[in-house]
Amino acid sequence: MQFLNPFIHRIESTGAFAPWCFLGIFIAASLLMIWRLEAMSAGGFEGTVLGTLIMPYCSGVGNLIFAFLIAHQRGPGEEVLTNAIVNNATNLTLLIGLPAIFWQAKQSGGAKGKPKKDGSSANQDTNRFSVMLTLLAVLFFTGALWALGRDGKITFNDGLVLVGLFLFWQTFHVFEVLKTSSGAGKSLGWKLGVNLALLGVGAYASYVSIDWMVAWLSTIKTGFVSAQHLGWLSGWVMVLPNAILALYYGWRRRLDVVYASQVGDAHICIPLCVGIFALHQTLKLPAVFLTGVYLIASVAVVHFLFIAMLGRLPRIAGFAIVFAYGYFLKTGFFK
Repeated sequence: MQFLNPFIHRIESTGAFAPWCFLGIFIAASLLMIWRLEAMSAGGFEGTVLGTLIMPYCSGVGNLIFAFLIAHQRGPGEEVLTNAIVNNATNLTLLIGLPAIFWQAKQSGGAKGKPKKDGSSANQDTNRFSVMLTLLAVLFFTGALWALGRDGKITFNDGLVLVGLFLFWQTFHVFEVLKTSSGAGKSLGWKLGVNLALLGVGAYASYVSIDWMVAWLSTIKTGFVSAQHLGWLSGWVMVLPNAILALYYGWRRRLDVVYASQVGDAHICIPLCVGIFALHQTLKLPAVFLTGVYLIASVAVVHFLFIAMLGRLPRIAGFAIVFAYGYFLKTGFFK
């Protein structure tokens, strides 16, 4: 990263504007990834494939980088776990609830709809079952984290279990997607390499910006924006790409992608980020652990039931889970 030092020093010379500049770089990098993800979607990737296999890594790359940086600096593990819980809770409540409140997708097919000749009804069923399966994975991973953390810490062996569970899940899901897409006859060709390269640029820009913001925040000892709130603040910052995804695809009435991206990202932080950190050092459980785990598990069940019965989240349920997120903040951050 030495070749970027002159650029970084130039931004630092802006003084009080420097944090906002690096935050802007992080958001711009996220927009770059979203732009290319949209191109990949138009070029052949189905909504659920995009949402469950690609978007989670792009929107969750900030959390992975944060876990790596804190582990490298031998920082407090409870901040990594707080970051993961805040990320998952925000994804499953606020970022799904708000699009459900403001936008409702028109449903076709299903129990009351008539299937279309082009097979879109079958695709919707496939997408719905994929999201339901991912919700079960979120519930299972969260339950596993709760069980492993009952002794008040997550150890190296616990980290092996969490990472192993994630790798097994991803392997299974990759084969499911390949089986579903085997007859599609779609190919992205050379464009895939270009898009992946641009996604890599966005990920690297995210790394540079997050590295600077974590170092800057660690020097501030008191106040709302300070090191004592590192887990919460980083969780909110890392969730910004997810917020952009949710609002953008909600506005486009692509609530299938909203669901798939937010639910898919929820199993990146738990167990992957927590597991990777635990492989470096043991982490203690933060005060918000039980509240966050119970909220995530409960909301995952709510989403599963509504997706199974209606194929979407009703507006009234959107209000309910947004209210639940407010309660989470009140009992966790503002207590």
